[in-house]
Amino acid sequence: MPQSLSEVYVHLVFSTKERFPFFSNPGLRDELHAYLGGVSKQLGCPTLVVGGVADHVHLLARLGRDVRQSDWVKELKRVSNQWVKSRLGADSKFAWQAGYGAFSVSQSMIGETTEYIRKQEEHHRQTTFQDEYRALLRRYQIEWDERYVWD
Repeated sequence: MPQSLSEVYVHLVFSTKERFPFFSNPGLRDELHAYLGGVSKQLGCPTLVVGGVADHVHLLARLGRDVRQSDWVKELKRVSNQWVKSRLGADSKFAWQAGYGAFSVSQSMIGETTEYIRKQEEHHRQTTFQDEYRALLRRYQIEWDERYVWD
């Protein structure tokens, strides 16, 4: 087979360090989401949607054929960290958490996942990031240790 084809979708979630609400300003948050989408596309992983609230982000993207997931996340965080500090000031204490969650999304769930990400503000009127993240981990049957998930 001479052609290599791939269609792998990933729902990526990561938060600010200690879930500090750096993105309380909706304008800054929207700019961040657009920026993350652009960086992801440049890395060969076009996004379908980027969303989130003051303390975390969600991305749904098609993972590029030649991109390792860990490299994609590392570069997204590195570049956006610089961008956020340029917006908030170099002396800002901004940082992303060290970890992240990456969850596979089937073709049949793309629409539902997209809506879920778009409705983050509404969703977080009723639940915390920690409870949301635990629910995702349970849904995907991922074992975790509370001592190491939150930083």
